[in-house]
Amino acid sequence: MTNSLKPDADLNKDDHSFDGITFEVEEEEQTHEGQKVKRRGIYLWPNLITTAALLSGFYSIIASMNGNFNQAIYAIFLAALLDGLDGRVARAIGAQSAFGEQYDSLSDLLAFGVAPAILMYSWSLHDLGRIGLACCFIYTACAAFRLARFNVQIGVVDKRYFIGIASPLAAVTVISLVWVGRDYPFVFDLKDIVIQVTNCIVMIMVGLLMISNIKYYSFKQMDRKRVPFVVMLPVVLIFAAITYNIPVGILVVCIIYALSGFVTTLFAKKNDSKITT
Repeated sequence: MTNSLKPDADLNKDDHSFDGITFEVEEEEQTHEGQKVKRRGIYLWPNLITTAALLSGFYSIIASMNGNFNQAIYAIFLAALLDGLDGRVARAIGAQSAFGEQYDSLSDLLAFGVAPAILMYSWSLHDLGRIGLACCFIYTACAAFRLARFNVQIGVVDKRYFIGIASPLAAVTVISLVWVGRDYPFVFDLKDIVIQVTNCIVMIMVGLLMISNIKYYSFKQMDRKRVPFVVMLPVVLIFAAITYNIPVGILVVCIIYALSGFVTTLFAKKNDSKITT
């Protein structure tokens, strides 16, 4: 989908075409020559994928409220897959825009901030009343803070790392815990106060990891980077282990990744100290 360009000299002449009731998007960008231009319209394909992720998050909320927890889990997983796809599509076809970045963040807030919190509250924490509600709200608020911080730090932080665990990974951690709990109800007795308190702690801890300054490897530089063929062997073994018990496997991987941030942060600090000295 193409966008028309308008130089600065033309910005103040016309454009009263947006007065009244309109359904148009106009955003200001800089060309490679440094000239400010206005672009009208949006890029279709990346925003369609983002809309599909938004729909998945919305559907997950409805499913959780109706007690269809498995459907809610699958919907958030689908949203996570779509979230990883829309940015890559935008970069591949040269369709990145400020509108797309903001729209993606709002979609992420619903799919990875609100939907997992409602899922956990509906599944386990509703019996705790306001305490359970507060814990789920802390998670949602932390997801909002995480996304807002990410938006203002675009182009500032090192792309090799996420500062704080990414909201899709936080959401997958929460829903994989719910998934395991549903598969093993004799272990996760939802009437047991210990299980309920544990789930509260998990929601708060995952939320705090999102807004922490712990560095997590982003794997963004591996998209087009060659690696030794032997690297495929542990990857295949990990996939095989996950397929043996998918919910437990995903939860274990999420826990390992969450803990890896502390190691990554220590190594990053050591490298920074070596560079400064």
